[in-house]
Amino acid sequence: MAIFDSSDDLQGSRFSDADLRGSRFNGCDLSDAKMRGGNMQGADIDDPWLLRDGGVLLVNGVDVVPFVRGEMLRRFPGRATMRAADPEGLRGAWAAVEQAWASTMERVAALPAGAVDESVDGEWSFSQTLRHLVMATDIWLRLTILGIEAPFHSLGQPNDGFAEYGYDASVFTPGVPSFPEVLEARAGRVAMVRGFLATLTDADLEEKHANPGNPDREESTRSCLHVILSEEWEHLRFAVRDLDAIGKRDWGRV
Repeated sequence: MAIFDSSDDLQGSRFSDADLRGSRFNGCDLSDAKMRGGNMQGADIDDPWLLRDGGVLLVNGVDVVPFVRGEMLRRFPGRATMRAADPEGLRGAWAAVEQAWASTMERVAALPAGAVDESVDGEWSFSQTLRHLVMATDIWLRLTILGIEAPFHSLGQPNDGFAEYGYDASVFTPGVPSFPEVLEARAGRVAMVRGFLATLTDADLEEKHANPGNPDREESTRSCLHVILSEEWEHLRFAVRDLDAIGKRDWGRV
């Protein structure tokens, strides 16, 4: 199996009559790619930025982004508040996030033991997803906005590029923690965001902070909160997708 990574420059490549069935593209930039006369049956595309940044995706000449955006809003009520701009709107946006996750947690509670640690197609398990959101809150609220010196919870789940930004991944606990421990960590961070938003003012939203991945770039408190909200909604979407797959498994044979 051929493997291409960031060391390979494939810009402008042409694939003619090539068999790419079952290929997987992770974190790849496919913007402006042209596919002509191809068989896309069963293809699965996931691009969070497409909906958020107002992009265009043409399928047989039809821009499908408006349809997909509408369907996301139907499936995830409250998602439309993700870019709220004022304190009251952001408080409402966070309340919507909490409600959406609460409904999903009720679904998870009915799953067989061990299901929260199951991976689907190599993606994070449900437990790992919650741990990643703990880390995301630590990055954007505790570190970037609040400037806490030791911001990271030991149960956080870093993304692959964490160490590349100069952070010490050894602060995170190796192995698989118990789900009650994960729930406790997650509940603490959710309450922390809620508490921060409770006293948020318009002036607070304009405060500037160094971007955690690029110190030369500034982020406002508002933009940091938008990242937190985006992380919450996108990972909820991923989690629901994988829970659908897990729910179809025959657990009696595991």
